[in-house]
Amino acid sequence: MGSMALSMKPTGWFQVAWSAEIEPGAVRRMRYFGQELIAYRGAGGKLTVMDAYCEHLGAHLGHGGTVNGDNIVCPFHGWEWNCQGRNVHIPYQERANKVRRIRVWPVVERNEGVFVWHDLEGRDPLYEVPDIFALFDDEAKAEDYYRAYPECVLSREALPIHPQYVIENGVDFAHFKFVHRTDEVPTFTRQDFDEWCFYADFDMKWRPSKTSSATGEAQVVHGGTQAFNAGISLGFSRSWGTANSRSLITVTPVDDETSDIRSTSWLEKLPGDDGPARPEKLERRVRVANNQFLADVNIWEHQRYTEPPGLATAEARGFRMVRRWARRFYPEGERGSGAAEQDAGVEAGLAAGSRED
Repeated sequence: MGSMALSMKPTGWFQVAWSAEIEPGAVRRMRYFGQELIAYRGAGGKLTVMDAYCEHLGAHLGHGGTVNGDNIVCPFHGWEWNCQGRNVHIPYQERANKVRRIRVWPVVERNEGVFVWHDLEGRDPLYEVPDIFALFDDEAKAEDYYRAYPECVLSREALPIHPQYVIENGVDFAHFKFVHRTDEVPTFTRQDFDEWCFYADFDMKWRPSKTSSATGEAQVVHGGTQAFNAGISLGFSRSWGTANSRSLITVTPVDDETSDIRSTSWLEKLPGDDGPARPEKLERRVRVANNQFLADVNIWEHQRYTEPPGLATAEARGFRMVRRWARRFYPEGERGSGAAEQDAGVEAGLAAGSRED
């Protein structure tokens, strides 16, 4: 996997934890984008993500570091750093070190997740992490859904998966029949690309396991999905049919070869149930959703990014658009940022697909 075709240092928001995994006073070690990081939650609940090493003599703050108020205390010499990464206390002298500073990462907590902003060019965030309950046109409220964590989440660590695999799923209508076992290939009703996000809505039909008592045959159920992709690492969706649910799939590079992938699902509450946790009777629904997620993971884990792709005529437009759109997330000089050569590659793939037709 050392020859990953796309850079593993793209620009954007990336999930690094679920909020509940970082309790007040806790320090969590993490490694993303080839760098050692820590996340800690201050006494008042404020969450900070910063580089892991003390700027004094390089001790790792995640191995023995402690939280004092909203500050992190180094286990080596007791130097204290605030949530802006500035040194505010040295136990054995009156003045703090005003020169050295630990890099602090922009962080957002939303929909039970922790997201950091990564940009090799050091820019402020170019777009926001959306709220999954405000994204779609159904006027949903968070309180209408069960919490996701811990009952409805799933993760896999250090897999050879690139974030763009997940986003390209948003234009890949054909895989639903073969990977997700739908009765037919879904029909896309929307594919709109904005600067930092894109929408992909589709309708589909399937036959549930329950049969009609009148005919003895499974009744066809009409449903669909609205998808919203923020950057190339956050895939939000709302699905309806037999039940309403929302999900978020995220992929975060660990290093130049692997990523952590997470699935978070919210199920609509049953009538009369005001409890926060998903009831046991809905366990099967979560299991089915997880199996669908893992079916994709099993493909992505063994996939090779193909450029140029050999495309069927019907899928050409979607893949051409998503790959052209995705280039903006790769800084100049990083694999995936090239324009002319990728245009030529995609067009070559389209031509090859047409000849095969």
